[in-house]
Amino acid sequence: MNGVLARFTKKNSREITTAVALVLVILIFSLLNSRYMEYDNLIDIIQQGTVNGFLAMGITVAIITAGIDLSVGSTMAVVLVACAMLSASNFNPVLTIIIGIVIGAFIGVVNGFIITKMKLQPFIATLGMMEMLRGVAYVICGGKTVLGVSDSFRQLFQTEVFRGIRLSMVYMFLLAIIYGIILTKTRIGVYIYAIGSNEEATKLSGINVDKYKTIAYAMCGIGAAMAGLVTMARLGTGEPSAGVSYETMAIAAAAIGGTSLAGGKGSMSGTVLGAFTLSALRIGLIVIGMDTFYQYIAIGLIILVATYIENLQVIVVKLFKKIFHKKVEK
Repeated sequence: MNGVLARFTKKNSREITTAVALVLVILIFSLLNSRYMEYDNLIDIIQQGTVNGFLAMGITVAIITAGIDLSVGSTMAVVLVACAMLSASNFNPVLTIIIGIVIGAFIGVVNGFIITKMKLQPFIATLGMMEMLRGVAYVICGGKTVLGVSDSFRQLFQTEVFRGIRLSMVYMFLLAIIYGIILTKTRIGVYIYAIGSNEEATKLSGINVDKYKTIAYAMCGIGAAMAGLVTMARLGTGEPSAGVSYETMAIAAAAIGGTSLAGGKGSMSGTVLGAFTLSALRIGLIVIGMDTFYQYIAIGLIILVATYIENLQVIVVKLFKKIFHKKVEK
């Protein structure tokens, strides 16, 4: 039993660390302000973390391949505006969702093509796509907010399942489970991790690296599309400026959850916990009345510390090994 627990702890050490950090954030803010632990506020933390969770899950898959996708916020905006226009014209809500997901996946495939076939670095490729897609979002709607999203569409995301838990939150957990299964239980996942760990060795093994990289970016696009659809249902409008700088928070959630920015390491459970930790932090700072300017500083510091945790863990392990060896020698 102890051996099983030890293996589980070792395998999921970063996820456990993130979960502990989330609990600590909640406890600290609860001590600072008792209103923080109110049920409605805790539900708000989950709700606020949903959009970032969708984006972060997608970007995690891209980062595992040792890449990045800076265009997720703009992809979200394109899907949001295009689907808002469909919904406002009383288009079938289920088909609207399917079209939105297809648009997101297609944009991901385009990103994958630019990176794999045009041989551009992921940072540059997705940076260019980020600007292009933002322009596309404004062109689609003529720079105006799209109004009149149908109630039937909104109900597919905003319907309350249980005491504040909405369908959009359920969808996020379902996508996390689906992506988690793909990454851990399928050949696609094995190859995605292999590409991030050592792309050259993966190529020499006869694996079609370009194909699986493109699949990873398509998965990233689907996550961004879901974020756009959730935002559209929540607001009831299509805003072309939606998602600006959201990629930063998505990358932060992935990093906090244990995804290595060098590639080859990451999990859906860790990323979801990372998204909720950021959400808990932001809402906590609001509850205690901290000015917005200081909130940016605090969140920035948290991101830096979180991304450095992996290095700290390596240092601590080495330190303990040295101490242990010295005791053995004595």
